[in-house]
Amino acid sequence: MADLARMRLEYETAGIDAPDLDPDPLVQFDRWLHAAVDADVTEPNAMVLATIDDDGQPWSRYVLLKSVDRGFTFYSNYTSFKSEHLSAHPLACLTFGWLELRRQVVVAGTVEQVPEAESDEYWSLRPRGAQLGAWASRQSLPVADRGVIDNWYQEAQTRFPDEVPRPPHWGGWRIVPHTVEFWQGRPNRLHDRIRYHVSPEVDGQGKPIWRRYRLSP
Repeated sequence: MADLARMRLEYETAGIDAPDLDPDPLVQFDRWLHAAVDADVTEPNAMVLATIDDDGQPWSRYVLLKSVDRGFTFYSNYTSFKSEHLSAHPLACLTFGWLELRRQVVVAGTVEQVPEAESDEYWSLRPRGAQLGAWASRQSLPVADRGVIDNWYQEAQTRFPDEVPRPPHWGGWRIVPHTVEFWQGRPNRLHDRIRYHVSPEVDGQGKPIWRRYRLSP
């Protein structure tokens, strides 16, 4: 077994400070995301989505970020476990981990389904194989073996020889943040943490006003 207690990597990186970051955390997030893309980070839009079930049990899994506007949007089967959790308890947390850059971003907020037109627009960009996969998957349901899934996929291919419509049970979720934290690894485990929290007020253009402050590592 790996010696976990002695497994350690020192983070020798430049720090961050609140005045150096954009006043809007979504703008700052976009900068860091582009930096992750430029650094060839594996799956830079991968994020851990944390939800809770009816028993208060937390669950987490990776999903892929597909757009950022006033919130963070991903797409899924609406009958999946995570969608059931989000429908019943519309709060979620996201974590982006760009380990090559010694960075992470944590987002907490409320959850909403995206409009159907928005889901349709993204659906049209998906490869045909992924579209058929959305029809084939009975997401989160037990299956006897892989052959069952392969048969469902073949059935979808036969059913839709040409254009593949978006399934009515498939679409987007948007996490609208009330808190965003930027984390930069530093030496001696004295990491930099800058947290944004949305205030009740809005500016003259009706946009949210964010407060920034440093947290102890």
